[in-house]
Amino acid sequence: MSTALHYFKWAFLVTAVGLAGTFWLGLRYEGTLGGALSFLLIGTVLAVLEISLSFDNAIVNANKLKTMDPVWQQRFLTWGILIAVFGMRIIFPVAVVAVAAWVGPFEAVRIAATDPERYAHLMHESHLSIAAFGGTFLMLVALSFFIDAEKEVDWLHHVERGMRNAAPIQGLAYGVALLLVLIFGNLLPAEERSGFFGAAILGAVVFMGVEALSHLLDSKEEVRGAAGAGGLGAFLYLEVLDASFSFDGVIGAFALTQNLFLIAIGLGIGAMYVRSMTIMLVEKGTLSEFRFLEHGAFYSILALSVIMFSQSLVSVPEVVTGLIGAAIIGLSLTASIRERAAHADG
Repeated sequence: MSTALHYFKWAFLVTAVGLAGTFWLGLRYEGTLGGALSFLLIGTVLAVLEISLSFDNAIVNANKLKTMDPVWQQRFLTWGILIAVFGMRIIFPVAVVAVAAWVGPFEAVRIAATDPERYAHLMHESHLSIAAFGGTFLMLVALSFFIDAEKEVDWLHHVERGMRNAAPIQGLAYGVALLLVLIFGNLLPAEERSGFFGAAILGAVVFMGVEALSHLLDSKEEVRGAAGAGGLGAFLYLEVLDASFSFDGVIGAFALTQNLFLIAIGLGIGAMYVRSMTIMLVEKGTLSEFRFLEHGAFYSILALSVIMFSQSLVSVPEVVTGLIGAAIIGLSLTASIRERAAHADG
């Protein structure tokens, strides 16, 4: 209990303040106790869904952070969480509506505050492009982990050994991702394909750009003698990755409520737990202790990318997405515990 309090104290505090805020919003918008309790329940559900969708995010963050310069670690855990909460949970939905409706940001905020139904409609209109961009980016994140000649530990041996052996094939990850883009894109109505393909290509370009920038900046830091293997480049990579994880949650939240401010509070609470889980994984060395946990996270990302592509054709409830990710990570955790016990006995 004391360990949990140490790592999650800020998350618990934000939860208390945030849920009080949802209750106040309910009173403000509905004017009744029942309305306030309804807002409180929706805010709680949003927070739980965001947490369930974010286990893999926290594991991947921890994997990257353990090799980062301590200064940049701290910057990610402070500035990064502000960007995650305010950028992706507030500014991003406003920006999407501003672009979709061809209005200014202040007008987009006004629409969110006074015409939530129109706001939700504009967000859903943008869902196809967001699914294509996020699905492509996350697919490349997952494949770049498995298609790696330097990867030493395998969980699903036959599958992962095959992908590792295929690493010398240049551009294989991009080829696999773009093949899936072609398959899903050609299942769409003709008038929607160009938008889907354009967003997917942009997702691949952004991944390529972030990877190149990360390597460039990190190599310069090594020349200057900076400690660790990551600085600004790793920071930018994690921010884009967090954004891609957030797409699904932000869009899916509109299935529960059309109130932007309620969504921001609920998802913001979930983001604080991601930060707390990340810190705990880094400081306690959990990834090295449970050797397949990282693999489960990247399989979960792979599943999430396919789900995002699938959402261009059918609606996939957030609960299903969260359960699939949690199940994969749970299996990898179980396998890690068995592996550790086998080594201990040996």
